[in-house]
Amino acid sequence: MKLFALPIRFGIAVSGSLIAYFLLLSLFNLHTNIFYSLFNGVITGFGIYEAIKYFRLKEGPAFNYGKGFTAGIVTGFVGTLIFTIFFAFYATEINLGFLDELSKVWFRDYNTSEGIVFFTVAIMGFATTLVLTLSFMQLFKTSNNLKRKSV
Repeated sequence: MKLFALPIRFGIAVSGSLIAYFLLLSLFNLHTNIFYSLFNGVITGFGIYEAIKYFRLKEGPAFNYGKGFTAGIVTGFVGTLIFTIFFAFYATEINLGFLDELSKVWFRDYNTSEGIVFFTVAIMGFATTLVLTLSFMQLFKTSNNLKRKSV
């Protein structure tokens, strides 16, 4: 459990940031425009990057690719799960017309249910987490290349 404490804390911070950004957009009635959700990747990416960075500092020489990858995945998955739960609560309890308004704007030709929208939010978060974690680990992994000696 000690291995997951730091990534879980960063995941909670990521979800708090995502929720705050969503609520800020809802103040200006921009939360139904899905193009603003592109910034969610920036928020999630920053959280994953910082989690891996601090985890590497904490582990020191014991840090390896597997541990860093796990830290990034746990951070992103925790953030995504909490945000998806909040999104579902918001759409079903706080703003009952939100999904109808979202569907009216973007899914005119399809019959979408609540579950599909929530599933899509979760899958987008998980996919973003996986891609960003793999990308950031290229920065943080140690090289196995042998140094060439000068002749």
